[in-house]
Amino acid sequence: MGARFEELAWRETPIGEISLRRRRDPALDVDVYEVKLDDDFLMSSLFPVAEIELARLGLAPLTGDALDVAVGGLGLGYTARTALEDPRVRSLMVVEAIEDVIDWHRRQLLPFSAGLAPDPRTRFVRADFFAAVAAGELDPEAPGRRFHAVLLDVDHSPRHVLHPSHAPFYTPDGLRRLADLLHPDGVFALWSDDPPDADFGRVLAEVFPASQAHVVRFANPLTGGESANTVYVARR
Repeated sequence: MGARFEELAWRETPIGEISLRRRRDPALDVDVYEVKLDDDFLMSSLFPVAEIELARLGLAPLTGDALDVAVGGLGLGYTARTALEDPRVRSLMVVEAIEDVIDWHRRQLLPFSAGLAPDPRTRFVRADFFAAVAAGELDPEAPGRRFHAVLLDVDHSPRHVLHPSHAPFYTPDGLRRLADLLHPDGVFALWSDDPPDADFGRVLAEVFPASQAHVVRFANPLTGGESANTVYVARR
């Protein structure tokens, strides 16, 4: 079973102290993996449902095979790992700003994301996703490259961003730059910790012909009740 608590990795970054820790939850009898930025919890392996659904809902509208997918934000790896479970995915590029997070997966510190780093379809790119979109080039090795789907899970929500530099992305101009990186009929999908936001829905509608906010509900083992996240899916 091991120790009740273990800090697996820690690093000072430009946006704060990021850490990966494992703790044993005696009530649930499971190991819980958590990512913190300073004192703020970013994600927990207790609540992976919406991150998994981000990949499933984002890829569901696409037809055909040989799909090229980009994921913004690696985290615990649930979204990226789920995308690879779709046999239509030809390539998966994960854009992550913090090298240490990529290293967690290369070192196989997270048992539920096993197979992500070794998969030949996976490529990690250390970069600021938002700066890359603003510059019009998501793949530094292939100028002008487009994707069939871009799946984003970095900020808490369009209103609650981890850094002020992310905010311009959630405007019509920011989303138009993202849309330019998609193939015709390509999909942009976004995870949010907040309920569906009507104002952001209108911003999406300015840029994408079709968009929808999916409420993803899941059991909360800490409260014994139910929690929910939102996954926005928009299509060119």
